[in-house]
Amino acid sequence: MKLSVLDQSPIIDGCSPARAVAETLALARACEQMGYHRYWLAEHHSTRALADPCPEILVGRVAAATERMRIGTGGVLLPYYSALKVAEQFRMLETLFPGRIDLGIGRAPGSDQRTAHAVGGGRYPTAEEFPQQVVDLVGFLDGTLPADHPYARVVAQPAGEGAPQVWLLGSSGYSGALAAHLGLRFSFAHFISGHGGDGVMRAYREHWQASAREATPYSMLTVFCVCGDSDAEAERLAAAIDLRRLRQEKGINLPVPTQADAEAYAYSAIERAVVQRNRARTLIGTADRLRDRLLGMAEEFAADEMMVLTITGDYATRRRSYERLADAFGLSGATSARDTALA
Repeated sequence: MKLSVLDQSPIIDGCSPARAVAETLALARACEQMGYHRYWLAEHHSTRALADPCPEILVGRVAAATERMRIGTGGVLLPYYSALKVAEQFRMLETLFPGRIDLGIGRAPGSDQRTAHAVGGGRYPTAEEFPQQVVDLVGFLDGTLPADHPYARVVAQPAGEGAPQVWLLGSSGYSGALAAHLGLRFSFAHFISGHGGDGVMRAYREHWQASAREATPYSMLTVFCVCGDSDAEAERLAAAIDLRRLRQEKGINLPVPTQADAEAYAYSAIERAVVQRNRARTLIGTADRLRDRLLGMAEEFAADEMMVLTITGDYATRRRSYERLADAFGLSGATSARDTALA
């Protein structure tokens, strides 16, 4: 089972956004040495807890700082952007780092309505044109727009052989159905939606239609994990994400709480119920326990690959969580660049 990483570049209270980005680079280097297969960067806007609004830039920096892992986006929020411009950005990345670039595409706004309106240049992005945007994006990437397309003669530079892998990302059935229809890879965000993902991923396989890009379906499940040396330690480390998610639901835009602040927070009975509900989209425990649960979920969700997202109240325990999982899965940092590029 391939194991990969999603990094949202968390800003922990008391640390700067620049520190968060530096920690992303350090964690990416460490995860490559641990043997993780791919490393994705997320897009969020005007979020005080998350430092990366432009993963298309950070992908290049992370790829330059690593040698073997596939590096990508989880994901570019396509409704904000021109399909051609995204194709140009990722053709450039593919040229710079051939065989290592993933283009994960999402359709959510990635922030509140006011921010989304600002990012959209005064226009609130909708997903109405998303299917056509995806078709156009793939056409620009591969130089396969049909002759009667209005932009058929437009070339996304730098043109050449090879292209990024294209993934559709989702937390509902919409993107899974579209990925199956277009013959693209699909990643389900269990860390956003803790229920119903197994049906979405199985439907993706059942309704799959082969494409010029992909002969067979390929899916990945992204899960939030907090791994400790003991169950008790894992529970303690999960306090930061518990409080972070509670604040999100209340519309409180603050950095990720420190471990000390999270442990000191006095929850009301109603707030504790919210925390327990959110635990449905989180795996918490020792490395062996999480390995068994992740492998079980891979079978249940018919996933070809698993991706792990971890945020704790300090950067050292976040890294240690990934180290424990890598050890439990027996990952090896000796994966060759050729094997990585072909996977």
